[in-house]
Amino acid sequence: MDRKLKRFLIKSFAVLAVIHLAYFIYGYVKFKGLKDVNMYTEFYRFKFYDDVSISHVFVSGLFLFFFIIFLLRNHSQKKYDLSKKLGIGIVLLLISFLSLTFFISYSFGLNAKLRTELPEKNLNKDKTLLNILQPFLYNYTSYSSENLFNPENVLYPKPYPVIEQRDTLYYDPDNKEYYTTESNYYSIDTLTMLSADHKKINNKTKLVLDLLGLDGKELEKRIISKKEIGDSTQIIFKGAEVHPEYDDKMCIFLENKFLFFPLHGILEQKQQYQNAVKRYNLLYKYSQDSLLSSFQKLDVLFKKYNIESQIVPKELTKDVFYYRDHRNEPLNEIRNTYERGQLKDKFVTLDRLFYKPNYLHPSIVGFFISAVLGVWLILFLLYLIWNFRNRKLSSDNVKGDEQI
Repeated sequence: MDRKLKRFLIKSFAVLAVIHLAYFIYGYVKFKGLKDVNMYTEFYRFKFYDDVSISHVFVSGLFLFFFIIFLLRNHSQKKYDLSKKLGIGIVLLLISFLSLTFFISYSFGLNAKLRTELPEKNLNKDKTLLNILQPFLYNYTSYSSENLFNPENVLYPKPYPVIEQRDTLYYDPDNKEYYTTESNYYSIDTLTMLSADHKKINNKTKLVLDLLGLDGKELEKRIISKKEIGDSTQIIFKGAEVHPEYDDKMCIFLENKFLFFPLHGILEQKQQYQNAVKRYNLLYKYSQDSLLSSFQKLDVLFKKYNIESQIVPKELTKDVFYYRDHRNEPLNEIRNTYERGQLKDKFVTLDRLFYKPNYLHPSIVGFFISAVLGVWLILFLLYLIWNFRNRKLSSDNVKGDEQI
């Protein structure tokens, strides 16, 4: 590859870089903001009828037209061996790719503006706030769901979490048709001992079991799981009996551990526990002003994401503490109305844009690859044909001069 051709290709790449930068800036400017993000929002998808697509076709066509003219006119006379021709072919493939991907730079611009308005750190702060406040924000009918709200979901404080044991009690031992069920809850405890002593419990272990009011046989009945760790055995078992219904510092809002939306890179179990601790502190340790402040932040969050809400922070704070202290009353008057589906869709979309950015939509992948290869094939074939033609003409001219 001679110096002139190299210089021409470098200039071509520079022109492409400027065009890509222009589309990046255009995408950055065109982003409408967080308020307009919805479940249908995606990075640019080539549509063939909007301003980006139409300008893309025009700019790409114009660039390739002048590129091939200058390439064939000024840089197709030299004779190259096969390896150098293949090198030129690779460069032309790169030119083809870059000339057909301006819309991807446009998407990069959209993404850059999104992350400017909403850095990942702020997104995680918003998720954390929603995760902490999630038990206060369910539709009132959800509070009667045993799957969502039950003592087994309580993670903090000790002796929680607990495990439920359901026993069947028959009114008449001889008649199995009439019975009732009774639920008892036990703390989940862990005991580690040498595997050799597992069957023969040593004195120290006996002392621990005595404190729990258990003997070896009772322990065997209460074992939930066993796990071998080196030369030791870790036993998870049902410990002391717990009575959530008589616990003064227990309410329905602690009986839910589910996340509104998990943070990336942190185990969900860890997030659930951390949120449970913060939630408990808001309900039982800190003053009501702390929970009020959290709901005020929630109100700001709703406005930030353009979510319709009828929540008044002071009223919701009052309701939460009322139902905290009146555990047996149904939560059918809690004032926490907002567009739940809209908020969920918003965060599903943001999570996809942040962590699964799809700059090349699956629906056009086949077409895009075909277009790149097609343009490359045309450019490369034209170059080879012109190169062969020019060398032949040059050879004929030399022969003509020799004959003269």
